[in-house]
Amino acid sequence: MSDEEKRDAKQAAIRGFMLKCPSCGIGKTLHKYLKVRDKCSHCGIELHHASVDDGPAYFTLMVVVAVIFPLFAILYTQFDPNPFLVALSLMGVATGLALWLLPRVKGVFLGLQWAARLHGF
Repeated sequence: MSDEEKRDAKQAAIRGFMLKCPSCGIGKTLHKYLKVRDKCSHCGIELHHASVDDGPAYFTLMVVVAVIFPLFAILYTQFDPNPFLVALSLMGVATGLALWLLPRVKGVFLGLQWAARLHGF
């Protein structure tokens, strides 16, 4: 791919969400849960430039809170649940959602950095 070509940010973000290389869409970007690979195993693009810092964690937290708080409201307005059981179950849902979402959000950030040619991409 030439440096003059425009990179599609939307496609790169979607590929990042699917944990695929933002350039080719085939190779994987992460290994060991959140560790960015040095380069794509398929196209060879260097990925070690990625510097997403705490952005994915903050964004993931915002999404999880935006999902969990309405669930509290729905549960307490529609039913008369035991508060202890609701707290335990929604903590489990929030933890599971955060663990599933965090690498995908990191992939989106990585894809957007690649598309914008930031940090050496």
